[in-house]
Amino acid sequence: MLEISDLRKRFAGGPEAPEGKVALDGISFTVRPGEMYGFVGANGAGKTTTMRIVMGVLQADSGEVRWQGRPLGYDDRKRFGYMPEERGLYQKMKVAEQIEYFGRLQGLGTGEAKKAAADLIERLGLGERRNDAVQALSLGNQQRVQLAVALVHDPAVLVLDEPFSGLDPIAVDALAAVLQERCRGGVPVIFSSHQLELVERLCDSVGIVSAGRMVATGTVSELRAAESGTLRVVVRDATPGWADGLPGTVTIEGDRHILATTGADDQEILRRAMKAGHVEYFGAEQPSLTEIFKEAVA
Repeated sequence: MLEISDLRKRFAGGPEAPEGKVALDGISFTVRPGEMYGFVGANGAGKTTTMRIVMGVLQADSGEVRWQGRPLGYDDRKRFGYMPEERGLYQKMKVAEQIEYFGRLQGLGTGEAKKAAADLIERLGLGERRNDAVQALSLGNQQRVQLAVALVHDPAVLVLDEPFSGLDPIAVDALAAVLQERCRGGVPVIFSSHQLELVERLCDSVGIVSAGRMVATGTVSELRAAESGTLRVVVRDATPGWADGLPGTVTIEGDRHILATTGADDQEILRRAMKAGHVEYFGAEQPSLTEIFKEAVA
């Protein structure tokens, strides 16, 4: 289990902002074994700073990161897989050589590194590019190589900063399948992303950060349950003005009247809708992660 507890970080200011900038203001969350955790927030919210502290690239002013119940140390971090925001590949090195090289840096023997690299090259769809220099690859394929570098030593934890950025849908599916496989093996995975639909599809739990503070965290279903659902009613050939006085908004699309409302008397709405015309749809709809995110950071 990876535990992030009350992390705080302030960056030094300059002449225009001598008080500095608060990057993290008490960030706390937990990523359990076999859990995929989506870490989302606007640019500058504190996601990358948090990940850098987890990996020891930055030091927190206060707070703690714990792994398996003890303070996270250097030897533990060596077993982590990290994909930084700024990609760090050798542009003139060939794909297979590069992945093998990083495997050896992580302590694998030559044979182990070669086998692990070959497996990842196939899994990530890089077979035809294995002997190409990184600089000859598209940004999406470079992204796949960067992920392979993070995975090559079979890490105990994965910390990935925007791993899906710039990938086409096929590459996203290939990468997601690899991450899900690692999760099934018990590896905690935390990744940041602006692609909220993807986070909603893949993640077991989600943390929403804004201005250095955690404003919402939990499973997607828990976050949805905490928000009021929207009652949606579709009435065909409705009597004009049937929804006058009801809370919410009515949209007219052809011969359909669509009412969206929250916090209303659903039985009264149903009675009026049935009297007004043919009710095609009547039901509560839970908010999407995008809607939850917008509400949380507003």
